[in-house]
Amino acid sequence: MRGFLGRFILNLGLLAVVAWMFEGIQVSGVLSLLFAGILLGLLNAVLRPLLILITLPLTILSVGVFIFVINALMLMITSSMIRGFDVSGFWTALAASLVYSALSMLTTMLLSDSGRIEVIHFRR
Repeated sequence: MRGFLGRFILNLGLLAVVAWMFEGIQVSGVLSLLFAGILLGLLNAVLRPLLILITLPLTILSVGVFIFVINALMLMITSSMIRGFDVSGFWTALAASLVYSALSMLTTMLLSDSGRIEVIHFRR
């Protein structure tokens, strides 16, 4: 449970960092960020796998790059449903999804299920 809560808080922080990095993403306050994070997490858990399955041929043909388009759509859907969380357009959402995905992958690799930060060891 601590691992889940830790990942959620980190992802909220990452969403705030991405909003800070891109002028086209506006967050009006902490509450808007919290609701956007909750909705984005729910969309990624429920809708995203379905969209990946439906668009599997496109994803295979694009060697997985189309998943970033799906991630951008998740950001745009979140923007349309949460007042105070605004994404200006598709290209902003696509660029933000690239940065958010990379940062999220790094933090997920570092955070264990128990909520502790682990050091990654690389072998030769």
